[in-house]
Amino acid sequence: MLKKAIISGIIFSSILLVGCNGGPEVKVIDAPKDGENDANISPKSNLLSELRDKIIVSITEQTELDSESIAIMLDGSPAKGIIDVSVGFPKDVKVDDTMIQQIVKDSIKNVSETENVAISEENITIKIERY
Repeated sequence: MLKKAIISGIIFSSILLVGCNGGPEVKVIDAPKDGENDANISPKSNLLSELRDKIIVSITEQTELDSESIAIMLDGSPAKGIIDVSVGFPKDVKVDDTMIQQIVKDSIKNVSETENVAISEENITIKIERY
């Protein structure tokens, strides 16, 4: 009984001491409201975001894929005319990879013309992955 009391006391005091050692300082930052922080968003991220949305819409309109089954990753420097695109979709879907590549190229062309950004086909890298 005495042994249990001693062990319980040691555990309790160690928990108490660990909790009082001043741990890391936590800072609370308020999240910006809608539209409040738009000035800090770079044109690159806006263009890539718009391009991602356009690619998803185009693929869903021209194929049997739904937007939830498409995974897209975009990177590059639109200001320098360089775009890297990875498109992933399920293995069991019967979609031609060249068709997806053409949809992506057309989407990049449309968005770059709309945004007045010059992106040549030589600087576009498209990777198709099935999962």
